[in-house]
Amino acid sequence: MRKHGIVLKLFIATSGLIAIIFMLIMLAQGLFFERYYREFKVNELKQSMIQLSKQYGKGDASEREVSYLLGQFSNETSASIAILDEQMNRIRINPYFIELQTPTKLVTIRLQIEAMSMKDIPQGLHIGESLTVDGIFMDQQSTILSPVKFQSQQSELVEGLVRVEGKIVEMMLPEQHSYNPYYQDTLLNDALWDWMIRADQDESHMQNGEPIQSEWMDPWSGVKYVVVTMPFSNVEQNGGYLFALTSLQPVGEAVVILDKYMIYLAFPILLLVMFLSFVFSRIVSKPLLTLNHTATRMAQLDFTVPADIHSKDEFGELSQSMNTMARNLDTALQELTVANAKLQDDMVEKQRLEQLRKELIANISHELKTPLGIVKGFTEGLQDDVAEEKRERYLSLILNEVDRMNALIMEMLELSKFEAKAIRLAPQTIELPMLVQKVYTSFALQLESKLLQVQINGEASVVVSADPKWIEQVIVNLLSNAIRHAVEQSVIGINIYETGSGQMMICIENEGSSIDEEDMQRIWDQFYRVERSRDRKLGGTGLGLAMVKHILELHDSDYGVKNTNKGVMFYFTLKKSENIVLDNRS
Repeated sequence: MRKHGIVLKLFIATSGLIAIIFMLIMLAQGLFFERYYREFKVNELKQSMIQLSKQYGKGDASEREVSYLLGQFSNETSASIAILDEQMNRIRINPYFIELQTPTKLVTIRLQIEAMSMKDIPQGLHIGESLTVDGIFMDQQSTILSPVKFQSQQSELVEGLVRVEGKIVEMMLPEQHSYNPYYQDTLLNDALWDWMIRADQDESHMQNGEPIQSEWMDPWSGVKYVVVTMPFSNVEQNGGYLFALTSLQPVGEAVVILDKYMIYLAFPILLLVMFLSFVFSRIVSKPLLTLNHTATRMAQLDFTVPADIHSKDEFGELSQSMNTMARNLDTALQELTVANAKLQDDMVEKQRLEQLRKELIANISHELKTPLGIVKGFTEGLQDDVAEEKRERYLSLILNEVDRMNALIMEMLELSKFEAKAIRLAPQTIELPMLVQKVYTSFALQLESKLLQVQINGEASVVVSADPKWIEQVIVNLLSNAIRHAVEQSVIGINIYETGSGQMMICIENEGSSIDEEDMQRIWDQFYRVERSRDRKLGGTGLGLAMVKHILELHDSDYGVKNTNKGVMFYFTLKKSENIVLDNRS
């Protein structure tokens, strides 16, 4: 557990709370449990006496029924009960009896309290069982027997006793509690005698029908008893009283045993409390820790791992809300990233276009300024009536510069059409080697002036589908560029081969200086020259490769440039045609 973590805090708080509750329970038990137990037992006794008073007070119960009521009362309340007449004299009613049905008559066996104990009565008797009793008949009809001995097995009958055998049809026997019920019943007379000595003090309460409660101690055992006396209020003949006696010894024993039990139980309970507190704190804090880890990742803009809580409580709802928020934030962040990247690209493109615009203006100004200056100079010479033999030469140079400016303007117009997407291709089936041969022938003078050779490698007959006019322009521009930058007395290679994916690859390679990596992409821009040369013979216009780029993109061709061991190679692809019918109008 982390030092300041929620698990430790919950563990300490829960353990402390349960420990305090446990200590309060033990304190309350020590201070109030005995008193509460005593009051509860006495109140239960009073309620039972009130109920007995109502049943006995009806006045039509037989002696047998009264005995049954008294025996049932004693067994349920663990109290001994006596009925007193109006003069406080005890009415002798034995609460315990057994009724045996013999072959000739019904015999009632009254269990004498003073002469018997619990061990004298067989345990586990049930109605319907057979029972043999030796005793003395107490009436002339021989129906009431005072028992002397219960026979568990047949033995010799003692002289002076009679033996009764029969089946049990009804009985009321004392139940064994933590005390001897027979002994407690024998104490009724002693407790009644002590109570009657001070009965005058409670006379006013008894006249009002209120139960009187007091304590009495057995002088022989030292056990305390509670005595409750209650007057009958609805006896039809004469008034009377119920006198109950119950021991407080079980209360004290229960308190002592419970105190010892709680002392022995304190340490296991403490361990159990700590274990349950730890488990509880882990259970409660687990979703909080999961949410905390998820929130930490979200703070670091990591939305890949959602909070995995699927409970139906507030933690589950919070987890779903955080996951929804994470998805929304992730989507918004991705959109923002894309928008930011696009904005950056747009800014870079804007800067690039601005730079290109500046370079374009500078290049156009340069390309037009030089021929205009030449034309102006020769025109002024003609105005000054220069030598007659130079007039034709001046006019020829003026015408040449005008043609050069016209070609530049036409190229710029064509290029602007490509940029405006105003050019529409007219694809035809053309034989590529024948077209290359045609372009190569047109450069005979340039090749001868630099002592260059052209070597064409590849298939003799290759048919492609393309616009012949613009593909011828591409080959012209690339071949012109290769001648311009090739070293003298070198070989320009033109390779034509199939790529294997239905495309024909055309490579034009010259021997000469390589191109720097930073210039590889910019050579396709307008007026961009790798050598930065402004030489009118070698510099070119700077529009050829830009036009090549637009033409090939309209053909969906792959194109590019790369340095070789000897120089530079430009390449592009064209779609191979399956149509063998050629259009040779080009």
